Amino acid sequence: MSTPLRHGWTTGACATAATTAAYTALLTGDFPDPVEIALPKGRRPAFALAREELTGGAAMAAVVKDAGDDPDVTHGALISATVRHGAPGGGVAFAAGPGVGTVTKPGLPLDVGEPAINPVPRRMMREHIAEVAARHGGTGDVIVEISVEHGEELARKTWNPRLGILGGLSILGTTGVVVPYSCSAWIDSIRRGIDVARAAGRRHVAGCTGSTSERVAAELYGLPEDALLDMGDFAGAVLKYLRRHPVPRLTVAGGIGKLSKLADGHLDLHSGRSQVNPGMLAEIVRSAGGGEALAGRVLAANTALHALRLCQEAGLPLGDLVAERARLTAVGVLREASVAVDVVVIDRAGAIVGRAG
Repeated sequence: MSTPLRHGWTTGACATAATTAAYTALLTGDFPDPVEIALPKGRRPAFALAREELTGGAAMAAVVKDAGDDPDVTHGALISATVRHGAPGGGVAFAAGPGVGTVTKPGLPLDVGEPAINPVPRRMMREHIAEVAARHGGTGDVIVEISVEHGEELARKTWNPRLGILGGLSILGTTGVVVPYSCSAWIDSIRRGIDVARAAGRRHVAGCTGSTSERVAAELYGLPEDALLDMGDFAGAVLKYLRRHPVPRLTVAGGIGKLSKLADGHLDLHSGRSQVNPGMLAEIVRSAGGGEALAGRVLAANTALHALRLCQEAGLPLGDLVAERARLTAVGVLREASVAVDVVVIDRAGAIVGRAG
């Protein structure tokens, strides 16, 4: 019998716990350990403190992020909050400590120059600071500096550099809970990538399934880094967000396998959630006049790439035909949005084997 996957806690929840413990110590001299916090949907987890330090004018508390069974780049990271008294009437001010990024491009839900601590974690920290202040006679006027040990190094494995968040990670989370193997973080990064591209005035973006297709799209169209969307398997996330927040032109670029799935109407291209349909590829061959013999070989092909090679040998442009069907799927999802779509299909070496639009 399989064991259910274990949930974890977001960086925002960890930062809130550390902030709550640090401010409590700043007012009382004692660190609550474990420290309990309230999450937006009512859960009340408790966090053990990994480090604590109290000096004359500041208190620091740190917790280790537990992402549960999610393959999160920040799992095991040490997240700390240093809390100092601020100017009377100043409320809560946030600062980026070592390992936390700073926003340098417009289009994100934070102003340029702000520490990359997202709105919901900020709200959670403000609410807990207010509760601690009310309980222990504080004013709630504080400066909260959030740090992530090795955060700058970890951030290189995320979208942050492309989004213009420099110097470290973002403090994220809308519920405080990390759902194992959820798609939400990647999809949110896609949306923020579109926001940044629009704010930078980009009129052409490329949704790419991987690094090879990203390189091809950049070279083919001369696109800057902030116009490249690492959509991975989430073609639907790109298309649905552009439907509401359009740019004039979208290129979809990827391998023949994933784009064959898009051509078949799938919007999630992950191998565990959609499969290449040999019957659809064989039907494309028939519709293009390839004949029953070739259609039969395509139907029996091991992979989409194998089917492509068979068609190339027969002189039938399967890559172009798949690209056109994938383009029609994309246009259907975009509906009436004024986004011109083209599709670029590549092989594993990055050679262009099909185009449409």
